[in-house]
Amino acid sequence: MIAAPEPTRLLHVIATPRGLASNTARVSSCLLEALHEADDTLQVSTLDLFRADLPSVAGKNIESKYRLMTGQGIEDEAQDSWKQIEHTIEQFMAADVYLFTVPMWNLGIPYALKYYIDAIVQPGYLFRYTADGQVEGLVKDKTMLLVISSGSEYTTQPMASYNFVESYLRAIFGFVGLTDIHVFHANGMDMGPEMKKAGQRAAIAEARQFAQSGAWRPVKRLIPTLLANDLAQAHVVAA
Repeated sequence: MIAAPEPTRLLHVIATPRGLASNTARVSSCLLEALHEADDTLQVSTLDLFRADLPSVAGKNIESKYRLMTGQGIEDEAQDSWKQIEHTIEQFMAADVYLFTVPMWNLGIPYALKYYIDAIVQPGYLFRYTADGQVEGLVKDKTMLLVISSGSEYTTQPMASYNFVESYLRAIFGFVGLTDIHVFHANGMDMGPEMKKAGQRAAIAEARQFAQSGAWRPVKRLIPTLLANDLAQAHVVAA
């Protein structure tokens, strides 16, 4: 008997306060639809950063962070507060695939997303320092999909020099071990109706094609599926 493949768990992090009215969210919705069509085991959890009660990275928690960075334990009176940070990290680490819906705000990421990143990127959880002082990312064998919208065209020069969204997200998530990152740009959202439609259509077409390719499947999920398919085929041949 061939075991069914494990479900693919996707965490959708929404970094826009506009919901489905967002230019970015429209592209992400089409991408999610295509992902569901490509993988009927897909399980999606949604984290809306502008509606979530994220833990504070201040007070007891900032002290706990620095105690961890210096190899100390967390003080007893700070344990309950730190558990909120740990819960947010656990939700992030439980996913196999990440989808981040991110509009460009003033050349960078929305403040709610920065707040979230500061909450989850903690020593000993998403990264650690090795004995020789190097950084080792602990988020491994996972895939990240970034849907980024911008008012103008920020993917080519000279405007690309002002785009700190993609470069920052690639850097911070690369720092914690995520290197399989795919980006879908919806450009020209503030350049008139025709440019807006063209930018969205191009991003949606690229996203759908990518979803169908299967290149987004994490290695640890893809290998068992391929083995199951091979075994099923061998059984058919033998019969």
